[in-house]
Amino acid sequence: MNPLETSPAVLHMLCGKIAAGKSTLARQLAAAPRTVRINEDDWLSSLYPGEIHALADYARCAARLRAAMAPHITALLRSGVSVVLDFPANTPDTRSWARGIFEPAGAAHRLHFLDISDELCRARLRARNATGEHPFETSDAQFDLITRHFVAPTEQEGFVVVRHA
Repeated sequence: MNPLETSPAVLHMLCGKIAAGKSTLARQLAAAPRTVRINEDDWLSSLYPGEIHALADYARCAARLRAAMAPHITALLRSGVSVVLDFPANTPDTRSWARGIFEPAGAAHRLHFLDISDELCRARLRARNATGEHPFETSDAQFDLITRHFVAPTEQEGFVVVRHA
């Protein structure tokens, strides 16, 4: 292959409830050649230490991060680098934001939907909280609040969905 040519890039998006396994899958996907992982939790905890205590705090900070990162992600895709977007694509609005990245870049996409039960997510969440290794600890009440906003992808949205059960 000519070094000036780039291979088609893919934007991998992740959809699933808290502790469904999105970051674990993201790390696996990012092991592919010419692929980078961008992790929302790492960026938020670095840019806004001690500032995210409620859903409204998260929404404000995450919106700022998405606005800042979108041009960078588009540039990576245009250069032929695939991106694993380890951000929750859990609502039509967040998925629409991601569409606004891969379409202008002319990149392919995959929406990985981790269809995992609330019970399993809660068990994983408790185990994750117990390790203290995750930058954010989430209570059962916060899980319930955030899960109320979760919207599984629909065929009408027009994404290439890869379902993981």
